[in-house]
Amino acid sequence: MDKSKIKKVVLAYSGGLDTSIIIPWLKENYNNCEVIAVSGDVGQGTELDGLEEKAIATGASKLYVLDLKQDYVENYIWPCLKAGAQYETYLLGTSHARPCIAKGLVDIALKEGADAICHGCTGKGNDQVRFELSIKAFAPDMAIIAPWREWSIKSRDEEIDYAEAHNIPLRINRETNYSKDKNLWHLSHEGLDLEDPANEPQYTKPGFLELSVAPEEAPDKATYVKISFEKGVPVAIDGEKLGAVEIVEKLNALGGANGIGLLDLVENRLVGMKSRGVYETPGGAILYKAHQTLETICLDRDTQHYKELVAAKFAELVYFGQWFTPLREALSAFVDKTQETVTGDVTLKLYKGNVINAGVTSPYSLYDPEIATFDEDDVYDQKDSAGFINLFGLPIKVRAKINQKQK
Repeated sequence: MDKSKIKKVVLAYSGGLDTSIIIPWLKENYNNCEVIAVSGDVGQGTELDGLEEKAIATGASKLYVLDLKQDYVENYIWPCLKAGAQYETYLLGTSHARPCIAKGLVDIALKEGADAICHGCTGKGNDQVRFELSIKAFAPDMAIIAPWREWSIKSRDEEIDYAEAHNIPLRINRETNYSKDKNLWHLSHEGLDLEDPANEPQYTKPGFLELSVAPEEAPDKATYVKISFEKGVPVAIDGEKLGAVEIVEKLNALGGANGIGLLDLVENRLVGMKSRGVYETPGGAILYKAHQTLETICLDRDTQHYKELVAAKFAELVYFGQWFTPLREALSAFVDKTQETVTGDVTLKLYKGNVINAGVTSPYSLYDPEIATFDEDDVYDQKDSAGFINLFGLPIKVRAKINQKQK
């Protein structure tokens, strides 16, 4: 990359530690280039407060705040939910937000005639891959600047040193310097004491959890909630039709109050290392349980089992940043076909971190109580099972006989 040609840069801006110091760093190292900050609003809430003032004060020429919440839920979260995609039990909260944000970045970069797009992802993480693959999908010739792969800063402590030397205000200090990512779907925590898997997360420490409470601090009385789906997509809660964003927000509140959706995971990063993260996904945990429960009565056995294989690959593609690829799109087409009859209501009981099935109905249910009953029935002849077992077990029987002859 010829730095002398970089006159205008679009920066993925969150106002967090990394991107706060990147604005002055870019101007120092890229010929005092114009920096246009872009924040994708995927549900960070109050984290966006005061962002424009801060961005301009640290050297940006302007700040775009893109309202991506509905797009994020409908076009990224819902496809993953319908697929049942989870990466090593992680519900992909950061993974599926990155392509949504990156697409918005490219839109602004092309609109502004930018020479490069910059992000604050480290060289150790997955996000650098997710951002850059998504950028390549829409602007294949766009230059990409990744300061963590260029500068001499080696730690978050050194980032704080840089911020203090440049009078950049921060919302954190060295003692609360967890690396966090928050959006409508989840909140992740990494770093500090969590880097040692032997340490229990400080769930009950004031300020640690933001979306949830610790299970032991949840109410002693269970909360019931009914979720309605149409073709695999949640459309109502307790009979009330709601928009996609409202559904996630309402279930976050219900789940968070009951200690739902806490996950402590050592996961296998794309770049080859293991990393420990603590995740809060209260609404997501409820939705995944409800959707999975509904599928048990709506999908035939073969489709259900094959879809589980697809879900694993789908999750891997999303986690690895390969959202905008032919394979992900093809798998989504398969998933959408399977969801044509995933319509119905699921009632769940929320109690101290647990999500418990409390009833499921569907007009497309394949569950037939007349066949499944242990009582007397007129629709299933139990004598038929003998012939089935003989044929199903024939390969085992033949092999056993041959083994006997060879002894």
